[in-house]
Parts: sequence; structure tokens; C-alpha cells
Amino acid sequence: MPVYNEISTIREIIDRVLDVEIVSELLIVDDGSSDGTREALAEFRDDPRIRLILHEHNQGKGAAVVTGMRAARGQIMIVQDADLEYDPQEYRKLVAPVAAGEYDVVYGSRFASTKTKRPMLMNWFANWVLTQFTNLLFGSRLTDMETCYKVFRREVVEDMEINARRFDFEPEFTAKLLKQNVRVHEIPISFNPRGYAEGKKINAWDGVMAVWTLIKYRFVD
Repeated sequence: MPVYNEISTIREIIDRVLDVEIVSELLIVDDGSSDGTREALAEFRDDPRIRLILHEHNQGKGAAVVTGMRAARGQIMIVQDADLEYDPQEYRKLVAPVAAGEYDVVYGSRFASTKTKRPMLMNWFANWVLTQFTNLLFGSRLTDMETCYKVFRREVVEDMEINARRFDFEPEFTAKLLKQNVRVHEIPISFNPRGYAEGKKINAWDGVMAVWTLIKYRFVD
């Protein structure tokens, strides 16, 4: 769970994650929070299911996710944002095909579901364009490349070098997965989008960087 300045949601999302019985470890990477989030996280230090890693300064979501991937002990991992847009109660259905050996990676698709609330129009359109561009470049059939919910086996990422530091993690990770020809599957999920007034951090420049990242990793390793 990458975390940066999420004081309004951090306690609730931790409780929601820990309510899911299949969770054996919650690894939280605080990416230099300065709004009281880091102090709130200290309240959970005694929970044996939680491991807390602190970045001394803000490096970006991608950097926090990579730190978590490298430190995680489990054989199956899932990325969880620190807001309340995604529902941890959907872990079971996302993890099941990976645990059964049917797929190496599962993406939770917000746009393949009838339960999702439509995000802001520009965000929805940007996600659609980026996903279609991904499919064009890599011959895939994804519906939601930018989703937070990505489930994968440890061996899929053990030797994967991720250079992304911000929201370019999603396109770089996806590009490198698709070039490995691993078995990727999508499962519809619910989604409760938040706006910028509620703490949403991704912006238009991140969309530009996502396009560049997809092009770059289509042609380089």
C-alpha cells in the first residue's frame, strides 16, 4: 500500500484491508507524508500483520510500490491505494485465479463492471485512451490498464526492473508484463471515484508521461 498524505482515509482503508481473512501481510510504504498520516500509521505498529516502511522524502507512487514489491514476503501480491476508491472485499475473486494457477496476473477492471461509478469525464476518457493505446502497441485486449488492483505472483516481478517513480508505474509495469507474454486476465470490480478536492493526485502531465512510457517500453527493455 503506497501512502502519501491520506490522513482522511488511512485508518479506514487499513481496517478494511485487515478485515479480509486472506490477507497475511499488509506492507505500507509511507512516501514522505506531512499531513499527520505518518503519525496515524504509528498507531498500527503493534499489529503483527502490518509492516511499515518510511520513505524519508516524497518520491512518488511508483517508487513506493516498487519498495513494497521488493520487501513483500508473500507469494501473491496485490497493490492497494490508500484512499477508498477500491474495495478490499474483492480480493478473493481477484486472487483466486492466480492462486489456482490459471493466470499469472489479474487486473481488476473498473470499466468492465456495471457496479462502478463513472469517474470524472476527463479521467475516464484519459484512461480509455491510454488503455486503447496499450492494446494497439502490445496486441493486448485490456479494458483498464491504469487500474490500481493488480494481482501477481512473486516470480513475475522478481527480475523485473521498474524505473517509474510516479504514476508512470502503471504503463511501465503493464508494458513489461505484456512483453513477457505472461497470462494476464481481467475481472470486473466496483469503483468509487474521488475528485481532486478529496485528494486525487494524478494530473494531465501524468497522462503525457504514460504515453511516453508505453512507447519507450514497447521498443526497449
